[in-house]
Amino acid sequence: MLDPAAKFLYSCLERHLNDNAFQWFSETVDQVKETAEKIFVARFSAVPRYLGKADLDVSDAEKQTAAQIHPNWNLQHWSVDQAGRAVLILAWAAHHPDSYVSTVAKLFSAADVGELVALYQVLPLLPQPDVPKGESASHHFLNQALDGIRTNMTAVFHAIALNNSYPAQHFSEDAWNQLVLKALFVGSPLHPIVGLDRRANPKLSRMLSDYAHERWAAGRSINPELWRVAAPFLEVDRIGDLAKLLASTDEQEQKAGALACASCPLPDAKDLLAQVPHLQQQIQRGELSWDFLSAS
Repeated sequence: MLDPAAKFLYSCLERHLNDNAFQWFSETVDQVKETAEKIFVARFSAVPRYLGKADLDVSDAEKQTAAQIHPNWNLQHWSVDQAGRAVLILAWAAHHPDSYVSTVAKLFSAADVGELVALYQVLPLLPQPDVPKGESASHHFLNQALDGIRTNMTAVFHAIALNNSYPAQHFSEDAWNQLVLKALFVGSPLHPIVGLDRRANPKLSRMLSDYAHERWAAGRSINPELWRVAAPFLEVDRIGDLAKLLASTDEQEQKAGALACASCPLPDAKDLLAQVPHLQQQIQRGELSWDFLSAS
């Protein structure tokens, strides 16, 4: 009684694990329906001891399959123990639909770093429980997700902030803005944040511009991806930000400035872009994009 996501992960693990490890895992999954919660929690914690912590190492075809099962599901950085824990949680949710929310909450409350990473990774895959009319099911895990963006543990923060569709689906604007700023503070890339462009907003744009000014005043570098989020809502009094980028001696900043000008609706931004015709032409030909800049 596994859902498509759990079945897919189960098949990936069957390919990766040795016979002894997979036997323990398959038996554990089969017993989930009749397992007491206390025993389930113990087995959830024991997964790395039996499965190890090797990379899941999915193929390109498997990556495509994962994305078809759940949009924006990216397994690139998953390990076998994380996949195993995800299967167990999904199996528990399938067999115990009336109580799985409380079980997941208990797992969060006692989790170590590795367990937290697995729990945050599986959040978007969890079924939506029945809730009273007018109440959002997302509230069942929202507090845990918000705790994840406040943590000082980078691995845990990345598990909820990067390659995870839960924040884009359920966070308020203020919480979303906090996530993006936190990513900049800890030096994380922005492009793996699911919904980065869709959830951009005027308030965040102003906050990012203020952040850039603080970094410039302190003589510190700025992640060029910041302007991907700030530029579409940049206010006219901040057009100087784009001029500063284009005047930079750093090639990445110049390219970010050109891309920001291209996505900024202000007429002055288009005039600035025309002053760097080589970059303008690269953008028009599709040779320069935010994705290209992120990968370089």
